[in-house]
Amino acid sequence: MTEVVPSYLSPTGQEIVFLLLGAVAVGSALLVVTTRQLVHAALWLVLCFGALAGCYLVLTAEFVAWVQVLIYVGAVVVLLLFGIMLTRAPIGRTADLDSGNRVVAALVAVATAALLVTVVVDAFRTAYMPLVPGQGAAKELGASVFSTWVLPFEALSVLLLAALIGAIVLSRTDIPGGPSSEGKAGPPEDGSPSAGTARQYGESSDQDGGH
Repeated sequence: MTEVVPSYLSPTGQEIVFLLLGAVAVGSALLVVTTRQLVHAALWLVLCFGALAGCYLVLTAEFVAWVQVLIYVGAVVVLLLFGIMLTRAPIGRTADLDSGNRVVAALVAVATAALLVTVVVDAFRTAYMPLVPGQGAAKELGASVFSTWVLPFEALSVLLLAALIGAIVLSRTDIPGGPSSEGKAGPPEDGSPSAGTARQYGESSDQDGGH
């Protein structure tokens, strides 16, 4: 007994929602790279990531969907917005925000998209997998990560911790060996006062002697 594969001409409700979310993701991604306002580009990026999270939910990958929301929408985009505000970047319409290689970039993007779509359609033309709830839940993924992939997971954790410590050391200026510690003159090793303090002491003694 063979399983009946549904036709593309009669999509289900999940497939229609997936197509709509995909269209929203593609449209917002195009607006990210075409708008001339930096804040608007970050907000369109929020919409793009949200649509991708919705696609993951439709595909019953709820864990990946919430990771998408927490990490990309809740951390990366918020970090970009805070970076824009703290660096006082221009938030209005900027004429020189766009690159002069728009035609080349568009051709490369269209060619890459056509190649990916062709490969995916040719590889999965007759493949069909029913969406079963629970396959992408946190319970199954957690059991797989902490049983089969526990060693690579721990190695990646150590690598990220080392990168975080290195970033802190490079960004701090009061740590010996930091970016600004070499250009600053440190205090004398013998404990003697600095030149400015000695000069101040000398001026004070001269004034006392004059009086």
